[in-house]
Order: sequence, then C-alpha cells, then structure tokens
Amino acid sequence: MDNQLQSVSKIFTDKIYRIPDYQRGYAWTVKQLKEFWSDVKLLDEGKNHYVGVLTLEKVPQATFTKWLDDGWIITSKSFEPFYVVDGQQRLSTIIILIQAITEVVDEKQTLNYSTLDEIRKRYIFDSKDKGISRSYIFGYEKDNPSYEFLKTRIFNEQSTNGYTKEETIYTNNLIFAKDFFIEKLRELKFEEIEEIFKKVTQNLLFNIYSITSDIDVFIAFETMNNRGKPLSNLELLKNRLIYLSTKFNTDENEKELLRKRINTTWKAVYHYLGKNKDNILHDDLFLMNHFMIYIGGELDLDEYLGGARRSRWFFREYYAKFLLENKFSLKSLYDKKLTIQDIDNYIASLKKSVEIWFSIHNPMLSSDYDDEEKLLLERLYRMGLDQFEPLLLSYYLKKSTRNIRIKFLKTLERFGFCNLWRLGVYYLDPHFSDRKAIELAKGIISVSELERFFSDAIASIQNSDFWEEVTKKIKNDGFYSWNGIRYFLFEYDFHLKENSKTKRLKINWEQFSTEKEDYITVEHIYPQKATDPCWKNEFNIYTSRERTALVNSLGNLLPLSKPKNSSLQNGCFSKKVDNDVNKVGYRYGSYSENEVSKLSAWTPKDILERGLKLLDFMEARWGITIGDEEAKIRMLGLEFISKKLNVKSVKSS
Repeated sequence: MDNQLQSVSKIFTDKIYRIPDYQRGYAWTVKQLKEFWSDVKLLDEGKNHYVGVLTLEKVPQATFTKWLDDGWIITSKSFEPFYVVDGQQRLSTIIILIQAITEVVDEKQTLNYSTLDEIRKRYIFDSKDKGISRSYIFGYEKDNPSYEFLKTRIFNEQSTNGYTKEETIYTNNLIFAKDFFIEKLRELKFEEIEEIFKKVTQNLLFNIYSITSDIDVFIAFETMNNRGKPLSNLELLKNRLIYLSTKFNTDENEKELLRKRINTTWKAVYHYLGKNKDNILHDDLFLMNHFMIYIGGELDLDEYLGGARRSRWFFREYYAKFLLENKFSLKSLYDKKLTIQDIDNYIASLKKSVEIWFSIHNPMLSSDYDDEEKLLLERLYRMGLDQFEPLLLSYYLKKSTRNIRIKFLKTLERFGFCNLWRLGVYYLDPHFSDRKAIELAKGIISVSELERFFSDAIASIQNSDFWEEVTKKIKNDGFYSWNGIRYFLFEYDFHLKENSKTKRLKINWEQFSTEKEDYITVEHIYPQKATDPCWKNEFNIYTSRERTALVNSLGNLLPLSKPKNSSLQNGCFSKKVDNDVNKVGYRYGSYSENEVSKLSAWTPKDILERGLKLLDFMEARWGITIGDEEAKIRMLGLEFISKKLNVKSVKSS
C-alpha cells in the first residue's frame, strides 16, 4: 500500500483492522475527545481535515488463518486484515462516534442515503449469510480485555465466550467516549447529525503508511508519536518485553508462553489500576514505586540516592531510562544478562504487586483486611499516602501476620503525624522511608527491625526542643496554616464519633480536604472579619495582634460537615449554632460542631479551653508529650489570656 491520503470511507472498504497485543488500549479522555469533536463540528462544509498518519502492518497468513470468526470474510469476500501500528486512538474514536450515531438516530432513517444496517455492515460488523456469526471490521485481538468490552458495551453485541465483564482503565475510557458522543449528538437536530456523519466518513483524511517486512514493527511502535496522548512508560515497557520475547534463542513454545504471560500481566495491571472508577491509579506512578523495591536493590544506594531528600526525585527521573535502556534492552539480552526467567520473574512481581497497590489505595474495598487495618490504611491515605507508598508495597509483599501489621501501621501513622509539622532539622523527611523500603525488599532489614526503626525515629524527636520549634512555628503562622490541620480536626471528629451514640461519619474526607473558591471546610468560630457588634464586648479588650492570634488558634478552628459559603461565617455565635439563613448550623453539623453548639457563648477563654482540650487529645491519640498546661498555652500562643484572667490554671478557673 503506497503512502496516500484516504477518507475513513475508503479506509473501511474491504479491510478489517485489529489492534495488536503490544499496543496499549484506548487512552483518550475528555481533553482529546473535546478537541476531536471541535475539529469535526468546526470543519466547513466541503472542506477536508487531515487527522494524521495511520500506520498499518499486514497480518501474516499464518496468524489470520487462526481467526475463526474472521476466516470467512477474509477468504470468501477477500477482505484484507491489517494490524494498526499507529493511529488506533483516532480510528477507535471515529468508530465509537459512528456507533453512537447509529444509536441516537431512528432505525428507519437513513444517513446520506445509507441505512443504519448498511452503516453497521461497513464500519462495525458483517455477518455470514445474515446469521449469528460476526466478523468485526475493527477491534482488538481476542486476548485483550478490551475485545469483549468493545463488542458488548460499545457495539451492544452479545458475548460468545462467557465474558466476565472485566474492566480496566482502557475500558473505562471506551465507555466514557461513547457516553460523551451520545450526549453531544442528542443536542443536535437530525440534519446536523447527518452532516457530522458525512464529515467523519468523507472529510477526515488519513495519511496511510504500510510497514514492510524489513522493518521491526516493535521498534517502529516505540518511536512513533501519538497525536492524542504520549505512551506511558508502562505501555512502552509492555511493548519492549513482547519484543524481547521474540528475540530469545529458545523453543518457540517458550517464547509464546512468555508473550502470553506478559499480556495476562498487563491485563491484570490495568484491571486493578482502573478497578475503582472514583480513584483511578496512575500507571507510571505504580511502575516507579515497583521499580524502587524490585530494581532498586540492584543499584548502589549510596551512589544513586545521595542525600536524604534525593531518592524520590532520582527514581522519578531515572526509573524509565533504566528499565528500557539497561534492564530490558536488546544489549542485555545479547550480553546474556537477561533471560526468559528474568522477565517472567519481573512480570510475576508486577502482577502480585498491583493487587497490593490497589488494596493500600482502596483499603475499604479490599477483602484482605479487617476493619482496624482498613482504618489505619485510610488514615495514611488521608495524611498523604505518597510518602509511604513504596514502603507499604515492600512491607505487604513480605506477608507478615495481622497483629504485626497493625503494630507497624500504628507506628507509621504516628511517624507521619510528626512529619506534618515540617520543622526544618526535626522534619523526618519521607524520602528516607524509600531507602527503608528498598532495604526491606533486599532483606537487609526485617519487618520487626523496620517497626523498631520508626519507633526510634519518633522517640528521637520527642523532646522539649522539638515542641519549642513547634511553638515558634505556630506563633508565626497560627494553626490555621498548619499542614496537618485538616487531618487533625478530622481525627478529633472521628474520636467524638467513637464516643457518641451515633456511629455515622459526618465529614466526607474528599470534600473536607478539597479547596474550593469561596467555600470553606475549616471554620473560624470567632471570625476573621469580626465586624458584628456581638463580638466586640469580649474581644475588643485585646490588641489587634492578640485578636489575630485568637482567630487562628487551634481552639477556634472547627471542621464543618458541609462546605459553607464564607459570607455566611462572619455572623454572631448564636446564629452560627442554629439559624434560618443556611439551615446547617453547628447544631446539625459535625460532631465537633455539635460539641461547640452546647455552649451559650464563644469567648477568648472558650478558645483557650478548647485549645487545651484538643492538645490533650493530641497527646493521648498519638502518644506524645507536649508538656504541662503552661507549655501548651505557650504553644497555642495565648499566654495573654491567662494573664488577662489572672489565673494560674485555666482548667481549674
């Protein structure tokens, strides 16, 4: 086939297309779909639009003769089978759009004088003698989980092989694209849909390029640019491993078995990464963290990691280069540094690790943990799981007992809480946990030694100097700007829940931890703009600087069960507790709001008392010692209140 510009209609004349196993699945998301839809909609009537190169490879006869569903259309109707090497994202999008058009148009209508059956026969599937057999004009190879998904969820056809409705990130993208186009098409009149169909099939032009037998298709695939989304490192690695599987000087059955295992592994990886549609896991982030504990042991840590803060940065920049240019390269194979067993061991570890990766990011969806373990993992997630990811992956691969895991998770959560202060020399940089993850994976340290290490690390900073540093930081910035304020307030509210008769969780963490313009989730009870006269009697006896300290002090901060417009939060305390304006006063909010709503007024003394109460909780909850009442008042930055009240102990006054 010579290089030439062809319309989609011409491309789909007497040809069938398959996406080979080394290709990634459908990767376009809303950004690329909007750009494509805009290109089609804005295309002037009668004008053509160049959409890029479509690179094809003829399917060898030895391969397509095994295609039982397609043999008849190839031999009897002389259809040519092609692999799509480059351009599958655009071609897939076009087919999904055409399918969507057939679903929104009435079955009795015709598009440019073609019936819907004729359109399906040309672009979607053909049937043998109008029977139940189907040959799909465009699709995936059968080992790909997207094959059955495309057939059943996109083309609305029945499965013929006991499809288990397995889904991946890629299948999620397929159904999202279909829903996107259906929603757009339903906003149009029939004449506009007919025009869209004409533009897509007649005016979108591909530059067709056919790869000849003297070009290695795997290398060609790696070097091609994809207009929509670049290939991820995980996608490139799959192609590389399949390529290497063909180069070993061994039995063909061995090579075929390895190729099958690679495909099965990637099928599992993308299944778990996309299993929770509300928390899609990034493929390259998983690959990088797996690299740290699997390949990191092969590196000289002192040489590569350097200082304590360098490791995560180093692995992020280096891991893909090492995997593709060193570990899994043709040179390594020819130098006999890489065997089939090496690749098989690596992909077995990937498959095992991705299940753990999913569970530690979605503990509440896992059946492997009891409620206590799920809660501890949830806490690490809320605190910022990125600092613990490689460590947890390495730890759970060791398969320790439940009680040992619980003890370690509690220690790790305490360690993370201390890290939330971010205090210069006292800041326990999370990157040194990366080193421990690698040492654990290599067997340099044991599970029990790891737990002791973090316990000792916590103990080493639990001294008066540390809390003096905390006091200085709070005095300058206030608790409102503390990096851990949301986590701390959430945990205190959870503590109140555990001690209440109601066991319902009242704060949604995702909502609580998300910043939105003009919305707040952490409330200043005594407001930042205290212009209402009701605040003046109690607070105006203090200086402007002291009032600012009161506003941002720990005891004055309240976790809200629902985001509230900031303009509603400057009123009097009585209105905040229960009012007719927002219908969500403290009386009906979080457990912390309920607790505060029992007070008849809100004064500087109440701010100090609640701050002391919260610090007492902090000591008990995380097993730390801040100091006596005087030290805590100093940490809260409210010494001026006890002086004004002329009392030695606020709690006893």
